[in-house]
Amino acid sequence: MGGCRALRGSALLFVLLELSLVCCDITDGNAEHLKREHSLTKPYQGVGSSPSSQWDFSGSTLVTSSYVRLTPDERSKQGSIWNTVPCYLKDWEMHVQFKIHGSGKKNLHGDGIALWYTKDRLHSGPVFGNQDQFLGLAIFLDTFRNDLHGMDRSFPYISAMVNNGSVSYDHGKDGRSSELGGCSAEIRNRDHDTYLAIRYSKGRLTVMVDVDDKNEWKECIDIGGVRLPTGYFFGASAATGDLSDNHDIISMKLYQLMVEHTAEEENLDWTKIEPSVSLLKSPKDNIDDPTGNFRGTPLTGWKVFLLLLCALLGIVVCAVVGAVVFQRRQERNKRFY
Repeated sequence: MGGCRALRGSALLFVLLELSLVCCDITDGNAEHLKREHSLTKPYQGVGSSPSSQWDFSGSTLVTSSYVRLTPDERSKQGSIWNTVPCYLKDWEMHVQFKIHGSGKKNLHGDGIALWYTKDRLHSGPVFGNQDQFLGLAIFLDTFRNDLHGMDRSFPYISAMVNNGSVSYDHGKDGRSSELGGCSAEIRNRDHDTYLAIRYSKGRLTVMVDVDDKNEWKECIDIGGVRLPTGYFFGASAATGDLSDNHDIISMKLYQLMVEHTAEEENLDWTKIEPSVSLLKSPKDNIDDPTGNFRGTPLTGWKVFLLLLCALLGIVVCAVVGAVVFQRRQERNKRFY
């Protein structure tokens, strides 16, 4: 009898272990949850402008059997590739294998790659080869510093932006005014494969990188309160200016995350959701701020100086008032005695 119980306990433990492995395996590329209609893999069959194609491209994009080159190492190029099938998954994770490389030396290359989940596709523009004031999510892999005053971060720099169509990306400030978060990462001219993962689940956006050839994810961005609709398109774009690089996409693999939702969430029309971040100020609230910042502007040098000056004046005033009060108390005590 005891042996049977032990056997049943072992079997239950085995099942639980198997379930936990399946849950963990999703982010490790579980083929069961791979959505092929939203994935771009070698040898890139189904890429083209035919009605049956699942991916379409524009601009300088070159599709080979080994990679999709969005831009060559030449000046003033723009290219993009877009999924033609809208995504209706509420919870997903996109794994992107990419390569940014070129002949330019340190600080003499640019501009970078952008990964998109947006309402519109195949609209070229000034934001890493895509249109400005987009609707949806963008992840920027920025390899060139435009803001020479922003020396508190090193480049290449990865950042995220959610837009409801009312905000412009500020290239001159490297997108600081609309950035949700970011991290520095050495993603250029690496001898090994480089990867990035974007996870959106239960209103949380997480971006992870694997660029050090250690076969492990490193967290780059993690922010809650993000609302993204279903029915948008995945894509990637890149651009070069006076400086250039080869911007290659090796693969884009989308995985469905198995997440339970409440009855209220299930009955919600997710296609009608407006892209937003509830924890931060909405662009529509920035009436006095023409840049439409999602959050308060960072403290510049003169603002810090004014704050310090006000604090110093406050201390002086308090000291003077305290001295006057103390002196009057002393005089009152002398009269009493």
